Amino acid sequence: MPTLQYGHFNLASKALMQLPYYLLAIIIGLIVPLQSAVNNQLKGVIGGSTLLAALLSFSIGTLTLALCAILSGQKWTGLSQLGQASWWQLTGGLMGALFVFGTTLLAPRIGVAAMVSLIVAGQITASLLFDRFGILGLPMREIGSLRILGAVFIAVGVLLVNFGPLLAKR
Repeated sequence: MPTLQYGHFNLASKALMQLPYYLLAIIIGLIVPLQSAVNNQLKGVIGGSTLLAALLSFSIGTLTLALCAILSGQKWTGLSQLGQASWWQLTGGLMGALFVFGTTLLAPRIGVAAMVSLIVAGQITASLLFDRFGILGLPMREIGSLRILGAVFIAVGVLLVNFGPLLAKR
C-alpha cells in the first residue's frame, strides 16, 4: 500500500499509532445519545426535573472521577495550586453541566438524532476554528479545502437529518 510521508513517519503508521484515540472518540460519540436517553429516563423517575437529573448525572460522574483518581494514584496535592488558575480555566465544569442539562432537555423535545446532528455541527465549526487559530494554546493546524468540504458534508447531513422527513413527504 503506498503511503504519504509525514515528517519521519508515514501517514499509515501515524494513523495506526493513533487508532486507539480514534476508537475512544467514536465510543464517546456513541455514548452521547445514550447518556441523553438515560438521563431522560432518570428525569421521569425523579418527578420530571431536568435540572435534578443533570445534577444526579454530574454527581455520579464526579464520584466516579474521584474514585478513578484515587485508584490511579493521582497527586491530590496539585489541587493546592487551584488558586493560581484564571477564572475561565474553571468554566469547563459549567460547560459540561450545560451540555448534560441541555441534552437531557433537548432529546425528548427535538429527538436524539436531530440533537446530536446539531451538536456535531457546532462541534465541527468550533473545532475547525480552534485548529486554525490555535485557540487557548492548542496547536495550530491547517484547515484546508478537504476539511472544509468535510464540514460542508456534515452541514448537509445535519439538514437531511433535521428536514429530510419534511422533504420526503413532498
